[in-house]
Amino acid sequence: MSSITAKVLILCKTYPSPSAKYSETSCVAGLTEQGELIRLFPVPFRLISDEQQFRKWQWVEARVEKSRDDHRPESHRVFIDTINADSEPMQSGKKGWPLRMALLDKAPRFDSFDAMEQARLSTGLSLAMLKPSRIVRLEIKSAKDSEWSAEELAKLARWQQQDGLFDEDAATKDVKLLEKLPFDFYYHCEFDVGGVAHAKRIKLVDWEVGALYRNLRRQYGSSGWEALFRQKYEQELPSRDLLLMMGTVHRFPDQWLGISVFTPPKPQPEGDDQGSLF
Repeated sequence: MSSITAKVLILCKTYPSPSAKYSETSCVAGLTEQGELIRLFPVPFRLISDEQQFRKWQWVEARVEKSRDDHRPESHRVFIDTINADSEPMQSGKKGWPLRMALLDKAPRFDSFDAMEQARLSTGLSLAMLKPSRIVRLEIKSAKDSEWSAEELAKLARWQQQDGLFDEDAATKDVKLLEKLPFDFYYHCEFDVGGVAHAKRIKLVDWEVGALYRNLRRQYGSSGWEALFRQKYEQELPSRDLLLMMGTVHRFPDQWLGISVFTPPKPQPEGDDQGSLF
């Protein structure tokens, strides 16, 4: 299978998970210059060199090829050592968001979950933009397992052991730095379809959710993080023009997850003072 060089605007990175083959992987997705959504896998994000690491809204160039094991049309294998990233992400703010949204408008977009699912059934679509009519609430639920299993820890340690950098005990201690999130986070959304509100519960798995939890937990402890987390995801973000990027699970193709959250300012009626947005 032939490979190509692609330029991709990074739109999401999921929280890392243990991988038997790659130690730990993040599923990364973005938009090509041609306006097509693409999934790049596997990306062992913490293990690639600093100059190759990239952020959301950053353009990267890399050699990719269609995945042989993953038949979802957007899924591509990325050759890690070919990644070159722009020095900075795209701007946000008053000037940056219109440019960002002009690019997102090229991607498949749906105003109802059912319409997105129908597109998956008819075309194989596995990445899309989804616009809820409203976010009803944020659910925070204790994860089934709050710690990595012995098998998962072994997967995380394998990369280090194979390179001969650490003995088994040292490797196992080191990989525990990749914290397993003890909570799952869900948006309860509503979609207005023909004047009827349709409810849907969507699990959020993007990197930013995990990073915010870890940072708040570290700063404010087990009793202080939740209120601030809810303020961000239940109040601040839904007050903007929230848009979800959705992706399916490889082994469970009918299972959609929220893999990124975009929050541009809400459009203002013509004649309103645009300065009030910022």
